[in-house]
Amino acid sequence: MISANLVKDLREKSGAGMMDCKKALTETNGDVDKALDYLREKGIAKAGKRANKIASEGLANIYVDGNKAVILEVNSETDFVSQNAEFKSLVEEMGKALLNSEAKTMDEALKVKTTSGETIEELIIAKTAKIGEKLSFRRFELVTKNADEVFGPYLHLGGRIASLVILKGANEEVAKDVAMQAAAMKPKYLFSKDVPSEELDREKKVLKEQAINEGKPADIAEKMIEGRIKKYYQEICLADQTFIKDSGINVSTYVTNNGGELVSMIRYEVGEGLEKRNENFAEEVMNQINN
Repeated sequence: MISANLVKDLREKSGAGMMDCKKALTETNGDVDKALDYLREKGIAKAGKRANKIASEGLANIYVDGNKAVILEVNSETDFVSQNAEFKSLVEEMGKALLNSEAKTMDEALKVKTTSGETIEELIIAKTAKIGEKLSFRRFELVTKNADEVFGPYLHLGGRIASLVILKGANEEVAKDVAMQAAAMKPKYLFSKDVPSEELDREKKVLKEQAINEGKPADIAEKMIEGRIKKYYQEICLADQTFIKDSGINVSTYVTNNGGELVSMIRYEVGEGLEKRNENFAEEVMNQINN
């Protein structure tokens, strides 16, 4: 019987998760030192010790096979690691495994088997140990299109930004143009109707206060909101954005003019919304020396 105190002791020494520690102790008949070696051999201890590190660099990528596509983001601590072949092969192996799966949640995705026979979760742990940085699988989405629809995948800055759109009708060239627009102009939503009501109300309140602070009477300020909200939509909604290849039309018009219809958009920018590392090289070196 493995006691809770033994598990706690091993967790403190290894930084590994409770279930991993319990399994290691079971495999080694409760010997903490042997269990620690077991975790280190599996790469779990090293991965666990990096749990408090910030992984905000990395790569986003898109994989397409017929009517199915997957977009994913995998993070590392440094941009240097995100550009090495080991990390890129990890992202590719994960992407192809997910593309052949039916995973809908992150829990399901982590259990997906890769070509090496390991699950995605096991592969990340092993690569963390080998590369020596915290690696994390942040997000993914599996997308299926209909036969009369086309994918528009686009990677920018070597995978720093990935955008995937689906158009009904049109062709792949038009879809790629729209994906490039999404990558460059950073829309938050596809259509104005997709903007949450609370976000829209907050924006209207801010715009009204701006107008009043400009000296406009309240009734005039209220009327000014309509025009400013239209400009707001043009900034955050892909369909309403001015098309970068023809400033005389918006994206929706460009798609319509080419016999198409906007269906969906996903845009990933690596590290968006994540805390960034404090880049202090001297401190990093000293930490490595002292550890």
